[in-house]
Parts: sequence; C-alpha cells; structure tokens
Amino acid sequence: MSTLNDILNKIKKSVINPNENSFHNYPFGKKPSADRKTYLSIWEVAKSKEYLVVDDFEKETGFSIEKEWFNKLALITQVVKKKSEICYQHGRLLYSVLSQNFQNHRSNSINILESGTARGFSALCMAKALEDNNQSGKIVTIDPLPNNVSMFWNCISDLDGEKSRAKLLEKYSKLIEKYIWFIEGKSDQILNRLELNRVHFGFLDGSHNYDDVNFEIKYLIPRQKKGDMIFFDDFHETLYPGIVKAVKELESSGKYRLKIIRVNAQRSYAIGEKQI
Repeated sequence: MSTLNDILNKIKKSVINPNENSFHNYPFGKKPSADRKTYLSIWEVAKSKEYLVVDDFEKETGFSIEKEWFNKLALITQVVKKKSEICYQHGRLLYSVLSQNFQNHRSNSINILESGTARGFSALCMAKALEDNNQSGKIVTIDPLPNNVSMFWNCISDLDGEKSRAKLLEKYSKLIEKYIWFIEGKSDQILNRLELNRVHFGFLDGSHNYDDVNFEIKYLIPRQKKGDMIFFDDFHETLYPGIVKAVKELESSGKYRLKIIRVNAQRSYAIGEKQI
C-alpha cells in the first residue's frame, strides 16, 4: 500500500509542467516592490493594531501563538506593498482553533490540507500549533506558486535578491521538514490524486471562485468525521461572494456548524465543525 509520502512524491514529480505554469515567471514583479524602510513601516503599523475579537477568541480557546515568533514570520510572508490594509490575524486564529481541536479530539496523527500556500505563512502557523502541542501530523499545502524557483516575493527579503520559497523560509526549515509538504499545482489537479482517507482540518485560501471552493468542500466532506473542521479565509459577502455562497450551502446541509469571525471591515473568517 502506498504511503502518503509515496503519493506526494509521485505528484510532485508528475503533475506540473513548469513551462505551462505562469507562476514561474515573476508573478510579483522582476524587482523589489519597495525599500526596507517602507516594509518595516508597514510591519510596525500592522503589528501594532489591536484586534479584540481575536484576543477574545484566544481566551475562549485557551491557546495563543507566541507573538514575537508570529510577527517575525509575518514580516517576510505577510508584509507586502499593496493598497489594502495588512491584516494577518488568521494566523492567530488558525493556531488557537487547531490547538483547541488537538486537545478535544486527540489523534495519533493529524492530516491538514491547505489550498493557497502563497509564501507559507499559514502553513507555518499551523505547523507551530502541531509542534507546540506535541501533535504528530502532516500539512499538505497546494499552490501554483513553486517552492524551488527563485523570484521576487514582494516582501522585505527581496532586498537581498531573488530567492525560492524554500530559501525565503530557510530559518523555519526544521519545522517545515517535520510537518509541511509543498505541492505545486491547483486543487482540481491535485486533490483526487492524494488518496487521503481522512482530513482532520482543512484551510481553504486558494481560489475564491465559487466552483473551485465548492470543489474543495466536496472533497473534504466525505473525508471528515464529527469534530473535524474547515477554516475559510476571506469570508466576505461583497468582496468574495463565491466563498460566502459555498459556505452558506455547506451550513444549510446541516453537516457543519458555522462560526463567523469578523476582524475588520475587509477581513472575516468562517470556521465549520462537522456535526455528523
């Protein structure tokens, strides 16, 4: 019988043709997007903001991520130059809800599935939860962005030159080696080849299109048991109606109990816990 590692290795070797993946060709530009002072200024503003609803959630669960570790990771993975406000509080929520879930539903090994790796921030926050709770497990994270192709990432590390995601996250290599598998591709290319019988926790932050989100949900439902969870990023009626539609349909099915967390005017999250 093939192990998860065997399956993942086959997928990594066969699914993606680099010549057909536009994300190999400088998706964030061919030079740094800002200078060091600008990135540090954005970071200072972002980490100084208070989010009482997130504070309350951490108190409710009894778990909170180490703030210095969290903010240093965010500097190289979440602090980017863009028009909208920088908010990376989903990392705190992921850590807290996962840690609580580990305590309530102990398992020998946890399978976590993420769509939308980007620079690796969320995957590492989830790996931190596994590590801090002495929980064995594996995070399979999917994204068209390659892990081993040098590029600029629109982050402060660009000022040292082009680098791969693996190089960008080099400081966290031990945590990555222990818990995280980066898979290059799209969900509809990858998921049905994973041969996962169980996914204890899903974090969906890839495509925000209704059909794609619904496809991922349909994949997860039969692979989850009571108490397993799906965390949806960007649950926003105006900005991302496709996500909201898919999540509302999931709630209407009666299979999942939904909790909505509104952090600010632009950022909301939905957490579904399987009931049957």
